[in-house]
Amino acid sequence: MKGFYRSKYITPSGEVRYAAVTQFEATDARRAFPCWDEPAIKATFDVTLIVPKDRVALSNMNVIERKPYPDDESLVEVKFAESPIMSTYLVAFVVGEYDFVEARTSDGVLIRVYTPVGKAEQGKFALEVAAKTLPFYKDYFNVPYPLPKIDLIAIADFAAGAMENWGLVTYRETALLIDPKNSCSSSRQWVALVVGHELAHQWFGNLVTMEWWTHLWLNEGFASWIEYLCVDHCFPEYDIWTQFVSADYTRAQELDALNNSHPIEVSVGHPSEVDEIFDAISYSKGASVIRMLHDYIGDEDFRKGMNLYLTKFQEKNAATEDLWNCLQKASGKPIAAVMSTWTQQMGFPLIYVEDVQEEDQCFLKLSQKKFCANGQDAGPASTQWMVPISICTSEDPTYAKVKVLMDKPEVTVVLKGIKPEHWVKLNPGTVGFYRIQYSSSMLESLLPGIRDLSLQPVDRLGLQNDLFSLARAGIINTVEVLKVMEAFVNEPNYTVWSDLSCNLGILSTLLSHTEFQDEIHLFIKDIFSPIGQKLGWDPKPGEGHLDALLRALVLGKLGKAGYQPMLEEARRRFKDHVEGKQPLLADLRSAVYVTVLKHGDVATLDTMLKLHKQADMQEEKNRIERVLGAIPASDLIQKVLTFALSEEVRPQDTVSVIGGVAGASKQGRNAAWKFVKDNWEELHNRYQGGFLISRLIKLSVEGFATEKMAAEVKAFFDSHPAPSAERTVQQCCENILLNEAWLKRDAEAMHEYLLNRK
Repeated sequence: MKGFYRSKYITPSGEVRYAAVTQFEATDARRAFPCWDEPAIKATFDVTLIVPKDRVALSNMNVIERKPYPDDESLVEVKFAESPIMSTYLVAFVVGEYDFVEARTSDGVLIRVYTPVGKAEQGKFALEVAAKTLPFYKDYFNVPYPLPKIDLIAIADFAAGAMENWGLVTYRETALLIDPKNSCSSSRQWVALVVGHELAHQWFGNLVTMEWWTHLWLNEGFASWIEYLCVDHCFPEYDIWTQFVSADYTRAQELDALNNSHPIEVSVGHPSEVDEIFDAISYSKGASVIRMLHDYIGDEDFRKGMNLYLTKFQEKNAATEDLWNCLQKASGKPIAAVMSTWTQQMGFPLIYVEDVQEEDQCFLKLSQKKFCANGQDAGPASTQWMVPISICTSEDPTYAKVKVLMDKPEVTVVLKGIKPEHWVKLNPGTVGFYRIQYSSSMLESLLPGIRDLSLQPVDRLGLQNDLFSLARAGIINTVEVLKVMEAFVNEPNYTVWSDLSCNLGILSTLLSHTEFQDEIHLFIKDIFSPIGQKLGWDPKPGEGHLDALLRALVLGKLGKAGYQPMLEEARRRFKDHVEGKQPLLADLRSAVYVTVLKHGDVATLDTMLKLHKQADMQEEKNRIERVLGAIPASDLIQKVLTFALSEEVRPQDTVSVIGGVAGASKQGRNAAWKFVKDNWEELHNRYQGGFLISRLIKLSVEGFATEKMAAEVKAFFDSHPAPSAERTVQQCCENILLNEAWLKRDAEAMHEYLLNRK
């Protein structure tokens, strides 16, 4: 799925056909035509395509002429307008059978969403998002969209989520198409975010391009931040910035705490090294430090700096320091000095804070050191950050009472008018990219804010996630985190529950290496069952997007944990769904599917595979593929793995099936790893060193927890090199050893607590 390639699709009549599509980023334009295939070597492009006359032909620019091809009456010659000067990796063309829906912006830009034939209705949601997004970005940057049109097109076989080709953005079907009746709420949100991300690139990446791949994060980090700003503008009811913390901020910190992470700005000397940095550092850490920077300088100066950057470097290339200089000029703040500590060195700080109360004054003593996943102070003592610190109190949890720039290893901050009964919290909004360790007395004062909800949702999430990471690193005992988790039993917020669910999933996987996984499942049931009973199965009048997400999350969590009332109702609803009596709501399908599979047999699996075959919508196929691994019997696990490489599964989705098997159980993990080893040549050839190979490796082995398995993984990839995944292999081996250390350190105490808690 690189260069100029064939994408297989099935027509409504069941016929297999092919579209011709492109994917040139990072270094695959050279596969299609001779070129200097580097981002700084820009050119204008005149594209002419000779195609069958009954096919749609698209490129970056608008069609200026379509005429019969003189040598063959079945063909037409389609000529496109000359492009602006641009990088080779942004050139694109698509030839195939498509329907479309269209709209125009107020300034005349034509927007079209191209869908498979017969599915134009499924393009309307993305069209609505795009029609809101282009004017929003034009206003935010104060720079107009520079092309006369933009096409968004759904591609059947497509490795990435989407690709920002200038004027012709390509997407996986699941990142663009929404069926009004059969798409779930999380899919709508995903489409909105991906459309927002790719359209941001039309300015940030396309109009102004990084001068070399070292600065990839300028493209991806910025787009990964502003996609949330855009979705918050279009859909304020999504509470999307709280979701950012769980989806991007914590994900980036998890990776960046490893010794095998890398700086945001990283040297790149070979195409395989480019593929390696399309990761959570370039995207999610990049987005997180942009979010921190935006908060530090304020929206008005940030927008001024963006406009200066885009106008100064339009149709040119830029480096990270160019962005800092523009933002520094706009804000008058020392942007380059502050931000270089975040982009040029690996990792992030742990801020330790303790308070000393004197009458109505509180003295906060802050110290910073590099946070490491192994809990040790790795790296030189000189590794320091310039940290924008915000502090709030219980008087107003949403307001930063004090803001300081921590530019030394230790600082003291004085808060006036603080009574002993007030709590004090760092990082309101969880905006600063650092973790916090409070003194025991400060932490004790914050915990009631979880129970009485006086802490903001994003801060309840951040506090829990910091504690979980401190336990994972061995800085505190995991039992302390389990106690805090029990305080969330009355939590109403979806994203807080989502992050809690993720961390309990990590613990469940860890404890699958012990004899007491049942105890953690009982713990999960006790925490999640009250909110599950409150939500019930069916939507209530007045509920919205977040209620739908929360119900799906909670019911799925209870089902996997074996909560009997959930299991019985899931089986009943699944039977009605299969028999056509009462179709399952789209938002409930994943939860029901995973529950019946987790406690199912060969008949359950066969029924699920039949549903997969019958599904006309790729979203439904993917939904089923992701949960098939939950089936418990070892022979059925093998059947699922064989299915992963069959013609029934699109090439890009094989990884999700194998990953689902590996993540579902101990025996699934062992079976998936053996399957990857046995089929390595086919898998490696299929993905040709792209980022999917890194994802496959990570999903297959990250749940192991012994030194023996770390050595086995290393030995396998020493003898079966995957050049674009070398760092991923190192990170996986490091994580396996960290899991082993965590178990040795805390398993016994966790077991005792889980057995004896009241």
